[in-house]
Amino acid sequence: MRSGSMAETGYGDIDVHCPADGRLVARVPDNSSETVIETVRCLRTHQVEWEALGPKGRAKWLRKLRDWLLDNERHLIDVLQSETGKPRAEAAIEPALACDLINYFADNAGTFLADERVKPHGPLSMTKRLIKTARPYPVVGVITPWNFPLAMPAMDIIPALLAGAAVLLKPSEVTPLAAVELARGWSDIGAPPVFSVLTGRGNTGAAVVDSVDFVQFTGSTATGRAIAVRAAERLVPCSLELGGKDPAIVLADADLDRAVAGIAWGGLFNAGQVCVSIERVYVEASVHDEFVARLVALVGSLRQGTDDDGYRTDVGALATEAQRDLVARHVADAVDSGATALTGGKAGNTGTFFEPTVLVDVNHSMACIREETFGPTIPVVKVADADEAVRLANDSEYGLSATVWCGNRTRGEEIARRLDAGAVNINDAFSNLFALGLPHGGWKQSGLGARFGGEDGIRKYTRQQAITMPRGPVMKRELLWYPYTPFRGRFVGRLLRVLVARDPHRRLSASSRSNSL
Repeated sequence: MRSGSMAETGYGDIDVHCPADGRLVARVPDNSSETVIETVRCLRTHQVEWEALGPKGRAKWLRKLRDWLLDNERHLIDVLQSETGKPRAEAAIEPALACDLINYFADNAGTFLADERVKPHGPLSMTKRLIKTARPYPVVGVITPWNFPLAMPAMDIIPALLAGAAVLLKPSEVTPLAAVELARGWSDIGAPPVFSVLTGRGNTGAAVVDSVDFVQFTGSTATGRAIAVRAAERLVPCSLELGGKDPAIVLADADLDRAVAGIAWGGLFNAGQVCVSIERVYVEASVHDEFVARLVALVGSLRQGTDDDGYRTDVGALATEAQRDLVARHVADAVDSGATALTGGKAGNTGTFFEPTVLVDVNHSMACIREETFGPTIPVVKVADADEAVRLANDSEYGLSATVWCGNRTRGEEIARRLDAGAVNINDAFSNLFALGLPHGGWKQSGLGARFGGEDGIRKYTRQQAITMPRGPVMKRELLWYPYTPFRGRFVGRLLRVLVARDPHRRLSASSRSNSL
């Protein structure tokens, strides 16, 4: 269903507004727990046949979805802009990223999910053929945030579907429309009914956690912790991508033009509403002033606003008024504590805009350094050297990703290996997100598990199953089976000792020892 028709029908009880200007875009239902339970029941019923298609059969449907995404790209970008207020250039990335994810996992699913032959290790398995296979969790529940309404679900539902699971997606109630479009696309291509989207608030999400067999959640650390507790109570696995406070380290030998451009983009892309946004910058003293001057000039030149019909703006609105107010609080706290906003520093006159902001003279007592901001601010800290930068970068409860900007790449890699983060990009920002063979996961309070990571990106949605079978002809009874007799007992004991001993003396002594058993 297109977002326009949803608004016309007035169906449901969640209003979706464009944050750029506050207009009502659509209404979607706040689905009940009973609806979640029934949807999971239906998904579970159809999952068996979906799994039976095998990786090639499932990949065929995902490739059809890719083609649908490309055929409907312009409409999807319109929908994304309507519910997020982001610039068109940034909205356009999401359908393309979803297609790239399909290509990678569909092309490799057969290899990633292939059975593994395991070599027998000892006497009790020598006569067996050992197989390790991957079987999907029947129903995977995916709960996604509001910052990337299409790309974020794609990161999870695509590998889960290719793994053979059925998927229930609960998008954020703030930006649910792209997810609804994704479900429409799945239906339009005539795919098996193993993917559903249910919109709703917190109670809907809680029902998903209580009903599915695997939970993939992206969002706040507080909510992720509650989900982990509930999943543990149910003895179902979960994977969590949570908060971040990603540091950037700028060394004295860095190419400042590239560092400034990369950090500005890495800190302000999607109005700073990215899990791996650069949220704090540590610059060696000898280049600090020059770096700051260039950064302020670039950030101050960025265009902010809406551009529904073109590519005329750089930074869009924040997703909600609450998020705008949080950013304002962090900036006010920093300024009141002695920091200076060299550019930006205040909310816009309309919608939920907040000016792109560069803060200097900040320290680790301030909220803009300690707490996740998730907004268009770049706090800069002057440090004496790389060691101080590493110490301060690691002084955080979060550990999602980090960046190092340097001239000497060997030194940059050495510093990267000292940082407490799940990913470190050298002379780049976000590049690990596009390297699907690498894992994307947080350390410390930034999460559990990881996205992507090659075969692990699919296998995380599966359970390992061990299968054994005889290699050749079999006896009527195995030597270890009933009934026990003195002769067989001594014989088996002697044989096992010969096979497990690792030196001739203990092997030769097997006969005398076994007679006394």
